[in-house]
Amino acid sequence: MEYMNPNGLEKALAKTEADVDASLKAANAVVSSLKKLRGSIKAGSLRELKRAIDSSEQAIAALKQQFSNTKDGWSFEAENYIGSRAYLEEILEMSKSFGVRIFEQDERLYCYPFLVRIIPNELAVQIDKAKEKRVRPSVLVSHLKALQNKPVRFKPEAFMESMFSAYEILISSRGKDQVGKGIVIPLIEIHKLLTLLPGQSKDYSRQEFGRDVYLLDQSGVTMTKDGFVISLPASTGTKSQSRTVRVVTQEGKEKMYFGIAFSKF
Repeated sequence: MEYMNPNGLEKALAKTEADVDASLKAANAVVSSLKKLRGSIKAGSLRELKRAIDSSEQAIAALKQQFSNTKDGWSFEAENYIGSRAYLEEILEMSKSFGVRIFEQDERLYCYPFLVRIIPNELAVQIDKAKEKRVRPSVLVSHLKALQNKPVRFKPEAFMESMFSAYEILISSRGKDQVGKGIVIPLIEIHKLLTLLPGQSKDYSRQEFGRDVYLLDQSGVTMTKDGFVISLPASTGTKSQSRTVRVVTQEGKEKMYFGIAFSKF
């Protein structure tokens, strides 16, 4: 059974959907009346003509009234609601009805392996890089469930090569002979280097970077094409959230990453 907040978007849309169904029924009555009117005209049934005109007029009036009711019935303050805590909670509750595991972190929703960001001013959400305008909770959660059933498109080998390239640049500043010695570089420095171009830090957020680090960690891929072995060591730096990359795991637990190192044996 679907979760339905009595003051939520799902409930409001369900009510208006029922109103539209009533309008469609009234519209079908109009079409039926007009077809009878046309039949009377074609047949020249003059005695039926007046009755058919009156019937069509009544059906049209009923349609106008029903549509007016439908229009007036939609008074939901959509933008304010989409930007509120209530909408986020409605999605989380709806996900339980669909058996979809969605977790919240840093004003985003994590639905493995996707990050979902709500965009109130556009009445939309963003799923990774894709903008989704279907924001009805049941539809959105159903869509996320369908996406989860598709193969993960993340390519750990390519991501690790990018990480190594950034790591190599940073570690080479200490001397090229330091590459491959397992020196730990904070992940936030890697992310900063990967997003140096204007706008890139927005296009590739720290949350997305953390998600990719987690996916790499879970992939089992540990060696670059040149034979450097990756490690993601913990550090006392994990005590400071500003120096860590925080993610929500597939099981909904928080995991912190601090640094990265590459070694060659």
